[in-house]
Amino acid sequence: MPTRFVFALIAGLLAIFPAHAADIAAGKEKAELCVGCHGENGISQMENMPSLAGQPDQFIQWQLVYFRAGARKNEQMQPIVEQINNEDIRNLGAYFASLPPPKNEKADDDPELSKKGAQSAAGRRCASCHLDSYAGTKAVARLAGQREDYLLKALRDYKGGLRSGGGQAAMAEVAFPLHEEEIVALAHYLANLK
Repeated sequence: MPTRFVFALIAGLLAIFPAHAADIAAGKEKAELCVGCHGENGISQMENMPSLAGQPDQFIQWQLVYFRAGARKNEQMQPIVEQINNEDIRNLGAYFASLPPPKNEKADDDPELSKKGAQSAAGRRCASCHLDSYAGTKAVARLAGQREDYLLKALRDYKGGLRSGGGQAAMAEVAFPLHEEEIVALAHYLANLK
């Protein structure tokens, strides 16, 4: 079944069934499944694993839907998403969105690299989707303060066509022409945003 058809079907089904208000407490309880990789309170301590704290509600929900539908593939995520239903997804989105985002307390160890990353972000118009603060919105990811190693991985995956899911077309178009030095600078800049 074509991926677009799957997404259209999912979106249609979600529109038919009335959404219930998300239950943050239930989301916190279900998030126990996530702690091993994404860390306590959604702050990852694991290499190449994103922090989920402070991510926009809809972004979390859509990523879980993409994993569950098989549009995004990840060995660790597949057994998790098989255990969650639509209500769990709504609750997890609300829970992670309610948490304070990661705070990078360390001083930037390479301000010149951050300057290059800021110039690249402006030139690539990253703020047009991710907002001027890079806090994300709706179904668009928060980038500010995310793990640098994860940002590197995500940008490389988009560039190489390995990652799909929301914003794939936009991100693939943005990431494909990036050279490695630009990817490194962008990741460093975004990870060091306060």
